[in-house]
Amino acid sequence: MQTSLKQLFQMQKELDQSIVHQHQLSGQDLSQDKFLALLVELGELANETRCFKFWSLKGPSDHETILMEYVDGFHFLLSLGLDFGFDMPAELVTSEQPSPKSQTAAFLQVYAAVDQLKNDVNFLHYQQLFAAYLALGDSLTFSFADIEKAYYKKNNINHQRQEQGY
Repeated sequence: MQTSLKQLFQMQKELDQSIVHQHQLSGQDLSQDKFLALLVELGELANETRCFKFWSLKGPSDHETILMEYVDGFHFLLSLGLDFGFDMPAELVTSEQPSPKSQTAAFLQVYAAVDQLKNDVNFLHYQQLFAAYLALGDSLTFSFADIEKAYYKKNNINHQRQEQGY
């Protein structure tokens, strides 16, 4: 997984650089925007799983839709790591993943970890967020191979969108 993560961080770095260049954002601190983007993507993901909608009989979206929403958030998770210099896969994968009791608990752990990192940027908090995000993926039955494959697919889409003036 470490080698794969290294590649994903590199791909994210290239996408981030392309976006910064295309939108003339050089020198701007985008971390607050990325924190908000991660939280929005997390909310979109929760909405697709419907795990918290105890009042509804409608089931979750299909597995592929949920996976692509998860990967949207993963892009911002990697991007924040790059912003803060926390792109060290060996240290990230040794972090223990929390074991949430439910999907709702897994989402809440990620929200709390995002807030913790936002309020106190350090590697331990990023490591905890990364672990919580992987635990969320696990609760959604995604293997790392699933995440990696979907990331490649979505990264290509994101590059195409930038080329088309998204």
